[in-house]
This record gives sequence, structure tokens and C-alpha cells, in this order.
Amino acid sequence: MGATKKIAIGLGLAGGAALFTAWLLSGSRGQKTKEFLAKKAQDLKETLKKEKDSNDENEVHYI
Repeated sequence: MGATKKIAIGLGLAGGAALFTAWLLSGSRGQKTKEFLAKKAQDLKETLKKEKDSNDENEVHYI
């Protein structure tokens, strides 16, 4: 596959993603989408914090 075809496919995917994002954030879907993303981000923060805290307990302390 040539470089031109790869660029065309990449631009097509980027354009599609931009249109999909615009659709998600427009109208009444916009508020629902923002709430969903905020909730998922908070869940991810909590999960990462738990993983970080649990790793601290597994450390070996040498005397």
C-alpha cells in the first residue's frame, strides 16, 4: 500500500471520528455524553489509585 493511500485512509478515519464526536456532543446527547465521560474518568482515577495503593503494600522492606 502506497503512502498516498495510507494518508487518505488516515484522513478518512480522522474525519469520521470528528463527525462522530460532533454528533455526540450536539443536542441533548451533549449533556449525557459529558456526564458519561466524567463518570468514566472518575472511575478510572479510583481504579488507578487503588492499583497504586495496592502496589505499595507488596513492596519488600529489607533490614
